Amino acid sequence: MINNENLLTQLVINIAQQTLTLYKQQKVVAQYTVSTAKNGIGSQQDSGCTPLGKHVIAEKIGLSAPSNAVFIGRVATGEIYDEAFGALYPERDWILSRILWLSGIEEGFNKGSNSEGSCDTYQRYIYIHGTPDSEPMGVPLSHGCIRMRNQDIIELFAQVDEGTPVSIINDVYDIDDVSGIAHITNIYE
Repeated sequence: MINNENLLTQLVINIAQQTLTLYKQQKVVAQYTVSTAKNGIGSQQDSGCTPLGKHVIAEKIGLSAPSNAVFIGRVATGEIYDEAFGALYPERDWILSRILWLSGIEEGFNKGSNSEGSCDTYQRYIYIHGTPDSEPMGVPLSHGCIRMRNQDIIELFAQVDEGTPVSIINDVYDIDDVSGIAHITNIYE
């Protein structure tokens, strides 16, 4: 699932900073403010938490969908989200515009199961996805997924492939402001 082509592009989701950073050849290309889980960090089934660790983009969904397209069960419904439509269904956890479905690659940590039960990111349906632009970013409010602004997920979607490595961390790290080089190494070496 991981190949050398995909290693040229990497994503780092930083829960502590509520950011998603896109790297190409270990240089920062873009950084987005995101929203991770309101319930915090965790990998167990039904926890409502965002999992840590090494992942890959398993599936890209929504290539030709318009901005604010509504998805249910990873299928576009044909609806387009706006505030009036959102008011009709206030209980929905809106998944909009694009979906990057993540799969963990660390057995017993974010893949498969462990002594506490299932901890599989893919089977938990953890995505990077668009959310209503009225939803706050930079604040953990999701049900486990990584929420982004619609324009941001559309932009990111075009720059990544299935198999692209994604590391979810809860740490503060520095990016050299002059060179744009991250003080992290290849996250899959």
